[in-house]
Amino acid sequence: MSQIKKLYFSPVKSLSFNNAIRLIVKKNIGILNDRIFAFTREIDEQTSIIFESDPKKRELKYLLNLKNSPFLNKYNFILNDNELHAYIGNNLIEKIFTDDSKSKKKFCKIFLNMENLIKKTPHLIKNVHFPFFDTMPNNSISLINLNSVRDFEVKSSHKISHKRFRANIYIENLEPWYEFNWINKTVLINKCLFKVTNKIQRCSATNLVPNSDKSDINLPMKLKKIYKHINMGIYLTPLNDGYISEGDELKIHANN
Repeated sequence: MSQIKKLYFSPVKSLSFNNAIRLIVKKNIGILNDRIFAFTREIDEQTSIIFESDPKKRELKYLLNLKNSPFLNKYNFILNDNELHAYIGNNLIEKIFTDDSKSKKKFCKIFLNMENLIKKTPHLIKNVHFPFFDTMPNNSISLINLNSVRDFEVKSSHKISHKRFRANIYIENLEPWYEFNWINKTVLINKCLFKVTNKIQRCSATNLVPNSDKSDINLPMKLKKIYKHINMGIYLTPLNDGYISEGDELKIHANN
């Protein structure tokens, strides 16, 4: 029986990847506190306000992410109630009070000064009901089969860390690539139901070594060469509230 090996969430889109033993699931939203913050890219404050409130108006190219800004991979953000603690490695850069506009603007200026590749002062935006997923305006949870990663690692002759894929749920005890058979089915994890919606196509962000801005492989191209596709993982939409934990079993729901 397949079961959860690891769980993660990222409070800030593309800028953090935090391990958790248990995650709270919110119906039609995703994981509680996952990707609820984002930094804008090359847009003014008024447009940032629109992006914050309306997911249908957002464009990924106007949000800082690993594809357009690989240097982000060296940062990590820890959410502590209404504070975001920004780190590089083990070094605390700043505490951001997320309900204080002055505190947010202060950090955005620090960020601008630290990274000369940022051309315009970013804005820190927040939305707990419509987080900043790659699937915007749709909400999602990402799942990776660790045996698919291992199969790719062997066939590519390259060390492939699961962290490259920045998923929420990592499962084990499943045949490589079998998860693709779950598309359009419903899966059950600890009383939480999830609709499996799509395979996840991979971009250049997965080329990066975890916690580094260095690339060591063209991962999508390697996937394409070996498997004739660029997919790794699946997207889930939660159908009810609940929680999931490391060690929980994953089952195909009987109503499929």
